Amino acid sequence: MGTGHYFWAIFYFASLCSASLANNAKINFREKEKKVLDQILGAGKYDARIRPSGINGTENLPTYVYVNMFLRSISKIDDYKMEYSVQLTFREQWTDERLKFDDIQGRLKYLTLTEANRVWMPDLFFSNEKEGHFHNIIMPNVYIRIFPNGSVLYSIRISLTLACPMNLKLYPLDRQICSLRMASYGWTTNDLVFLWKEGDPVQVVKNLHLPRFTLEKFLTDYCNSKTNTGEYSCLKVDLLFKREFSYYLIQIYIPCCMLVIVSWVSFWLDQGAVPARVSLGVTTLLTMATQTSGINASLPPVSYTKAIDVWTGVCLTFVFGALLEFALVNYASRSGLNKPNMHKDNIKKKRRDLEQASLDAASDLLDTDSNATFAMKPLVRHPADPLALEKLRQCEVHMQPPKRPNCCKTWLSKFPTRQCSRSKRIDVISRITFPLVFALFNLVYWSTYLFREEEDE
Repeated sequence: MGTGHYFWAIFYFASLCSASLANNAKINFREKEKKVLDQILGAGKYDARIRPSGINGTENLPTYVYVNMFLRSISKIDDYKMEYSVQLTFREQWTDERLKFDDIQGRLKYLTLTEANRVWMPDLFFSNEKEGHFHNIIMPNVYIRIFPNGSVLYSIRISLTLACPMNLKLYPLDRQICSLRMASYGWTTNDLVFLWKEGDPVQVVKNLHLPRFTLEKFLTDYCNSKTNTGEYSCLKVDLLFKREFSYYLIQIYIPCCMLVIVSWVSFWLDQGAVPARVSLGVTTLLTMATQTSGINASLPPVSYTKAIDVWTGVCLTFVFGALLEFALVNYASRSGLNKPNMHKDNIKKKRRDLEQASLDAASDLLDTDSNATFAMKPLVRHPADPLALEKLRQCEVHMQPPKRPNCCKTWLSKFPTRQCSRSKRIDVISRITFPLVFALFNLVYWSTYLFREEEDE
């Protein structure tokens, strides 16, 4: 009986001791983390100015830094300034043998810091950066994780405005490649080498929306640069953007086509409606010029001809040509082309004079004694009458053989040759010529630039 009491007393005491030890372990766990930080980062124990050694503590090998990033958004792509803005989470990972610590049997997975100046940091910079800033709302968006094996992970959220040189020869049927370049500023490749992290070094947020572009794909590459001071490690990401053509089709191409077609309305107006035709021509010309100026205002001044320049230039030429056509019609209707009609009138007058002279001569021959009588002869030619045959030969008219009809002349002959007929013909020819030439230009334009776009792809 006494032995049983002793056994339960010992068991109860052991349970209390184990609970007390467990509580002490929970309480002392953060204390242990603090001791580890003081141990590895304490004063006189770690110098953040000295770079880590190479692999396995090798002094002669460079420090390898593995880079990866997560593209959160691309806010704008500016054609005029040739730049784009991006927000990303940037990460670097390297190994520092001086930061190894005991993980307490796997219970301490990593240590977290928010002060980047406590440990050594790679001197990476973005070589094509124009502007940039960190995010400090609500707290600075940065952290450093130190793992038991000495591996260091640095992560920060930043927003950058980067330069993006563009070739606008095919604008707006173009594709642009914008790069993001990262390089070491002071450490050469003998001391520091940047490498892309294996697997998926660049990640893009799902459902990335851009105003006028589509991100087709991205490529990672290396871009080490050599200068007078040595060779520096460099990484780059090439982002391939395709311009959305639907916006420009609605805002530029269709309005320009409509302006050109409206300028052709003057061909169907009466040539005497001078105020209407002049107003229509000048209005379409000024509207087309304003449209062209608005397009060029949003683009940088470049030394080469863009695809949009060819389009607007030809449309402006068609509108200007319609205005010049009315000037020609008005000139032809008033004086310029009426001289041939005056020449025809003179010929007809001379012909009437000759006919009148012939009639007078015949009257003189038939004019005899007023008492003479003349027998009416039948209007039938006798074959045996030599006098009739002789007169027939004298009066024979030699006709030219009929010519083969010409379609254009037959169509144009429908318009009489009056004073205003020549100007009317110019209008009719313009109704057919202008649309046909414009349709031919569209065929050449779209086949040329769409084919060049496929070649670039």
